[in-house]
Amino acid sequence: MKADLLNDPVFGMAAEQFDRVADFLELDEQVRERCKWPKRLITVSLPVTMDDGRTEVFFGHRVQHHLSRGPVKGGLRFHPSVNIGEVAALAMWMNWKCALMGLPFGGGKGGITCDPRTMSPREQERLTRRFAQEISQFIGPEVDVMAPDVGTTSQHMAWILDTYSTREGRFVPEVITGKPVQLQGSEGRTQATGHGVAFLAARALNKLGIPISKATAVVQGFGNVGSYAVSTMTDYGMKVQGVSDITGAIWNDDGIDPKALREHVAKTGGVAGFPDADAIDPDALLLQKCDVLVPAALERVITKDNAPKLKCRILAEAANGPTTPEADTIIENRGDIFLLPDILCNAGGVTVSYFEWVQNLQRFSWDKKEVLSKLETKLNEAFERLLSFTKKKKCSHRLGALALGVDTVANVKKTRGLFP
Repeated sequence: MKADLLNDPVFGMAAEQFDRVADFLELDEQVRERCKWPKRLITVSLPVTMDDGRTEVFFGHRVQHHLSRGPVKGGLRFHPSVNIGEVAALAMWMNWKCALMGLPFGGGKGGITCDPRTMSPREQERLTRRFAQEISQFIGPEVDVMAPDVGTTSQHMAWILDTYSTREGRFVPEVITGKPVQLQGSEGRTQATGHGVAFLAARALNKLGIPISKATAVVQGFGNVGSYAVSTMTDYGMKVQGVSDITGAIWNDDGIDPKALREHVAKTGGVAGFPDADAIDPDALLLQKCDVLVPAALERVITKDNAPKLKCRILAEAANGPTTPEADTIIENRGDIFLLPDILCNAGGVTVSYFEWVQNLQRFSWDKKEVLSKLETKLNEAFERLLSFTKKKKCSHRLGALALGVDTVANVKKTRGLFP
């Protein structure tokens, strides 16, 4: 029955990863079951008046995996393929991510099944506000704190903040993160995830003895995360030769100028047709020789079919769940790829969201330099802890990162006990 409820390949992938970790940790069966399944699965119907006068009903989901360590934290995505199983998987991964990073949060995730590219700003506002209103009794600064994700921006967070604050009759900035700075959002939040990906890639290059100034990179996805990863890696001195998004893929042996590409995307809507690079097949892009490969799009793009053909030294997982379990096994057996697993690699966003939440609770703000400095400190601590653990336990980086997160949650559940 439980498996049928979450019958989705992405959730199946997350559950398979969890089962492997639970076996590795030899978790007690009762704690194991409590750790695996989400606390709340919320689905709401969202009737929205469209610009042409008709009413369209959308479906929105919010999954709260655990609240044992604090309020849940996680993004809200707008995408045509969103379903409850995918959202549950993302909430589970967020749970282990927050625990790995030492953040006082459980894992949450939300999504609305829609295509924001076909919707006007007013339609998106109506949809966002309706969702916020429908789930308002299940969110709050000490219950569930949302943030942007695929297909959403700081503007969507502003609409949620306003809807919730109107309901409460007071301004409640700590109910949401990733909001505009003028609404007490945090400096550095927009680039946090991409900055963290680039920072950890640089740390991995250092561990491998590869000079950053001679390193090359390929990035799949040029949304918020991918674009800032490209910019920061370029600032570090890396040469980003290939970039792709939903419109196509481009390549330049001499490197791609992130500022020029960002301007092109703003004008045209995608990387395709960028004049300072050649077109390349998007699938082939992943297989190009490079030092750092960054999948920064959606789940399950590194598979059993392309994993044997990867030519990267470092796989920096900026997206959630970009590597299937079958591909994981292949990469482990190869032994020549330094994996930065997603729950560490893309943890910059939730970490700075934590900083934003803390600033809001204190009614105090930090500047960008301080925020990014604190972020790098947290990421480096988790990175070194992971390498120490995997060396001691002789396990893969994926297994080690998940084990550190799962074990933290399991210990909290053991300590709190089970209410009758």
